[in-house]
Amino acid sequence: MKQYKVGIIGATGMVGQRFSLLLENHPWFNVVALAASGRNKGKTYAEACDKRWKMKADMPEKYRDMVLFDATADAEQISSMVDFVFCAVDMKKDEIKALEERYAKLECPVCSNNSAHRMTPDVPMIIPEINAHHTDIINAQKKRLGTKRGFVAVKSNCSIQSYVPALSAIWDLGIEEVAVCTYQAISGAGKTFETMPEIIDNVIPYIGGEEEKSEKEPMKVWGYVADDHIEHATSPKITAQCLRVPVSDGHMAAVFMKLKNKANKEEIISRWNNFSGTAQEMNLPSAPKQFLTYFEEENRPQSRLDRDLEGGMGVSIGRLREDSIYDYKFVSLSHNTLRGAAGGAVLMAELLCAKGYMD
Repeated sequence: MKQYKVGIIGATGMVGQRFSLLLENHPWFNVVALAASGRNKGKTYAEACDKRWKMKADMPEKYRDMVLFDATADAEQISSMVDFVFCAVDMKKDEIKALEERYAKLECPVCSNNSAHRMTPDVPMIIPEINAHHTDIINAQKKRLGTKRGFVAVKSNCSIQSYVPALSAIWDLGIEEVAVCTYQAISGAGKTFETMPEIIDNVIPYIGGEEEKSEKEPMKVWGYVADDHIEHATSPKITAQCLRVPVSDGHMAAVFMKLKNKANKEEIISRWNNFSGTAQEMNLPSAPKQFLTYFEEENRPQSRLDRDLEGGMGVSIGRLREDSIYDYKFVSLSHNTLRGAAGGAVLMAELLCAKGYMD
């Protein structure tokens, strides 16, 4: 595979920091530009992140002395330096949409961690193991934007990564109804225990916008490519509640599901353990060898024990059992800043490169 020059837009935030760690030794991607808000322009990455570094691992030495660009003002210069960018900015939604389309119109593809474009009809929202074929909509988006190679592709909400893969693996059983409650780590809010002391010994039963995303985004992931848009799936019905819990990393989901085509417990577990997708078939560098792993122990998965499965790119499942109202219930877990955020975006970028969209 050829080498690609990439930029990180929003490099100083928690997800941007995670991108820097994931890309430090990436076999395909070489970071040549880091950008943040205008107030950080001209600072080195180390200076801008001083006392703000939130990762457990140290800042990569190769980035410490890189001078930051202004993500907005320097868009043309950045676009001229890179083959594509990763975007994880903290801005208002309309500002993010405008910024990402600006890069796209500068013929610089954007792999976005942001939510702003997830419901844009011709922007693919990709989980590579599940809906890699949604890349087909990119040509329609380019036509709308008037670009030759510029486009925007997004990864989905971090919380749905904990349960949508498990449901996708048994899709042909006819999933009719889903009730899910997600227990979401504080890093999903860009926080640590030091910066969010109110979460200690506490659960907060509200995360702005999360329940709507949890109910709507899976329908786009499970949809199909029409002429100029992604047509959303119309089933299953999903109802969600989302809670913030005192966990550093890892979003857990308690899922209840009603199936049209009944299957026994052993068949469902077998499907989970043997499920793979395009990311595994193409042997993408960040793809987990084992995407879904079922734990037989009654007290697994656990956030602290299992969030780093497959380098944080695997999904853990457990406690499958029959339910008195629905057919089955189970618990599942994914690492929200790896599989659910930066890692998922890197894997999506690998897919786009392997399919030729970054050439």
